[in-house]
Amino acid sequence: MLAGLVSFASPCVLPLVPGYLGYVGGFQGEGRQDRRRLVLGASLFVLGFAVVFVLYGAAFGAIGAWFVQWENVITRVLGAVVIVMGLVFIGRFGAFQRTAKLSWLPATGLGGAPLLGAVFAIGWTPCIGPTLSAVLSLGFTGGTAWQGALLAFGYCLGLGIPFILIALGLGWATRSVGFLRRHIRAVNIIGGVLLIVVGVLMVTGVWSLIMYQLQGVMYGFDLVI
Repeated sequence: MLAGLVSFASPCVLPLVPGYLGYVGGFQGEGRQDRRRLVLGASLFVLGFAVVFVLYGAAFGAIGAWFVQWENVITRVLGAVVIVMGLVFIGRFGAFQRTAKLSWLPATGLGGAPLLGAVFAIGWTPCIGPTLSAVLSLGFTGGTAWQGALLAFGYCLGLGIPFILIALGLGWATRSVGFLRRHIRAVNIIGGVLLIVVGVLMVTGVWSLIMYQLQGVMYGFDLVI
C-alpha cells in the first residue's frame, strides 16, 4: 500500500490527477449528482487499473512457484533490481527517466472509466515501474499466484484510494495533494530510499528471514472462537 501511495505521489501520476478525474466524470459541474457521478467514475477508473495490476501480481506469483527451489538466489537478484529501481525513482540513470504515452484514449464518462483505468495501467507501467517492480518482485519470491495477487491488490489500494478521496471532495485530501506537489522532490527521495532499503533486505537475506517469521506467526495463530 505504501508503494502504491508513493506511485500516486510521483511526478508520473500526481500532476495528472485533475485531468483523470475530469475525464472519468465526463467534465461535469459541482452539483451533488455530479459529485456522485465523479466518485463512481473514479471508482470505476481504480477498478480498471486494479484488475490489470492484480493480474500482473498473480502471473508473477504463479511463475515464481516454478522457481521456488532457487528462492534464495532469485530473491537476492530481484533485490538488486529493486535497489536499481530505487535509484531510478530518485532520479539516477537518465536513460530510464523517459516517458512514453499512449495516444489512444476511450470515451469520456462512466462507460470509459474502467477502460481508461486499464489503459493507465498498461501505458504508465514503465513510469511507475520502480515501485510496481518492487511489489511484483515480492510476489515472485512468494511463490504463489494468490500471494502475488494479494500484494498487487494492496498496491492498488495505496494508488487508488487517494483518487476516490479527492473525488469525494474531502478538503484534507486536496490539501495533501497540494502539499505533495510542493514537495515532489522529497517524495521521490523518500520513496527511492524505501525501495533501496527493501532491496538491501532482499539481497542480504533479511527479508526472507522476516517473511519466514511472519508466516510462522500467522500459521500458528488460532482464533478464540
